[in-house]
Amino acid sequence: MSFADKTLTCRDCGMDFVFTAGEQQFYAAKGFTNEPVRCPSCRKARKTQMSEAPERGRAAHVAPVARERVNYRVTCASCGQETTVPFVPRGTKPVYCSSCFNRMRGDQRAAF
Repeated sequence: MSFADKTLTCRDCGMDFVFTAGEQQFYAAKGFTNEPVRCPSCRKARKTQMSEAPERGRAAHVAPVARERVNYRVTCASCGQETTVPFVPRGTKPVYCSSCFNRMRGDQRAAF
């Protein structure tokens, strides 16, 4: 396959740059199908910018963002005592205070 130098326009700065035959051969050998859209200086600047920006996929080294815990006031369906729960009660199921919930949970475990 024969390659010839091409003049392309940079997406970022709008300047023309040459996509050389050697670069085209390299791209073909690597299996790249798209031509570069940035000139070498804008490509280098973008790489620098991307290396300094926090990465999306790698959050292991970033401390988790602390969210404020929201509690909702409800009345226990079993004993009638007012309590708080960490979820939005929808009204489709009964909501219990922690002691009634643990008591009911213990009864279910005994049945199995």
